[in-house]
Amino acid sequence: MKQTIQMDAWSGQIGKEYTDRNALSMEDWELLYKNRYGLTRTELNTRFLGQLRRDMRILEVGCNVGNQLRVLQGMGFHNLYGVELQWYAVEQAKQRTQNINIIQGSAFDIPFRDGWFDLVYTSGVLIHIAARDIDLVFDEICRCTKRYVWAFEYFAPMWTEIPWRGRRDLAWKADYSKLFRDRFPILQLVKEEHYPYLEDPKLVDTMFLLQKGG
Repeated sequence: MKQTIQMDAWSGQIGKEYTDRNALSMEDWELLYKNRYGLTRTELNTRFLGQLRRDMRILEVGCNVGNQLRVLQGMGFHNLYGVELQWYAVEQAKQRTQNINIIQGSAFDIPFRDGWFDLVYTSGVLIHIAARDIDLVFDEICRCTKRYVWAFEYFAPMWTEIPWRGRRDLAWKADYSKLFRDRFPILQLVKEEHYPYLEDPKLVDTMFLLQKGG
């Protein structure tokens, strides 16, 4: 199995500390988004997924403690799966969720068969994949979905490294929607929106929904 510097970090103490910081109640999780963007995560999701069938089979790649999956569950989606690299986060997620299928695994080798999901998504995960490796993750995500790719990630028009709690080589921002579509021309843009941070509008995140065409 492929192993990277970033995987080592997220499997170790850095990942554990991140997981502990994200072990929030749903109320606090929604408030975090409201304070950052002026919209809750449920409101953001509804803009993109509001009309989709609630029985869709959905996979989150890099689900951590399952916060995003729990938001989707609260919206009525009920066929939910998560794959997470870090064992500690998997155990926390299993304690914090009900009726969500969460297993340990890597974004470089997603342990599901081709086209098993209607929608595969990431939230703050692509930003931790180095440019030299990102196509491998795109390939796995596109392999596992038969219809939709959805993501919420840091945005920049050009690939840009950013410091992560004083560390280098752990986080980047880019135009992930374009990178996905450049890699897979079969993916068509359904919707994309950029969300500046309320406290610093120079910082921008992007949410986008792509659909397999052809």
